[in-house]
Amino acid sequence: MKKGFVIIALAIMTLTLTACGKKNTDNQLIVGTEAGFAPYEYLKGDKVVGIDMDIAQAIADSMGKKLVIKNMDFQGALTAVQSGKVDLVIAGVSVNEKRKKVMDFSEDYVNSTEVVVVNKENPTVSSLNDLDNKIIGVQLGNIADSYVSNEDNVKAKEVKRYTKFAQASEDLKNGKIDCIVMDQYPAKELVAKNTDLTTLDGTLFQDKYAVALKKGNDKLLNEVNKVIKELKESGKIDEFTAKYTGK
Repeated sequence: MKKGFVIIALAIMTLTLTACGKKNTDNQLIVGTEAGFAPYEYLKGDKVVGIDMDIAQAIADSMGKKLVIKNMDFQGALTAVQSGKVDLVIAGVSVNEKRKKVMDFSEDYVNSTEVVVVNKENPTVSSLNDLDNKIIGVQLGNIADSYVSNEDNVKAKEVKRYTKFAQASEDLKNGKIDCIVMDQYPAKELVAKNTDLTTLDGTLFQDKYAVALKKGNDKLLNEVNKVIKELKESGKIDEFTAKYTGK
C-alpha cells in the first residue's frame, strides 16, 4: 500500500511540475538574438539592449508575456527558431528566398544600408568597386555573406566568415582580411571603438530587416505584424532608432 501511495504521489508531482513548466513557458516570449550588432542588439552590462530589443519588448507587452532574451550566435539563432527552441529571432535578419523555405518572416521594420569598413592606416581596398580578388570579412549567415559570396556581385578571393564583428575587426587591423562588409550602424559603432579603421564613402547595397518565426506559426506571425505596423505608423521605430543612434 505504501508503495502504491508513493507512486501516486510521484505521479501527481510530475503532472504538477509539467503543468507549471508549460504554464511558465506559455507566459513567455522567447527571443533569440546575437548581441554583437550595435545599435540593434548589444550588451550593456549583462543586459541585451538595442533597437531590436525595444521592438521585442513591444511585441511581448502587446501579448501580455514576459520577454526572455536568448543571446547566441547569429546562425545558431536562425537554427533555434526553425526548431521552435525560440519563438522569434530579432537580430537584423534579412529576408531571402533560401530562408523563406525554412522559416516565416514578418513585415520588414527597418531599411539597412550595407557599407565597407577598411584599415585606415593601410587600406588594401580603395573603393566600393575594388572588392574583386580581396579577402572579405562578413558575419556568418548575414545578408552580406550572401551578397559577397555571389560572383554576380563580387568575385572575392576569399569570404571569411565570423560569428562576431569584434573578431573581424582584429583581423582587419592585423592585415588578415582586406575589408568587412556590414550594416552602416554597427559599422559606425565598430569604427568608433577602433580608430585605426574607417568606412569607405558610399553604399554597397541596401536591404530590409524582419522578424523570423518558425514556419507555419500564423497566429504569432499575425500578432508580430500587428505590432510592427503600429510601431511604424506611430513613429516608435524611428524613436527607437534615434534613442540608440542619436539620429
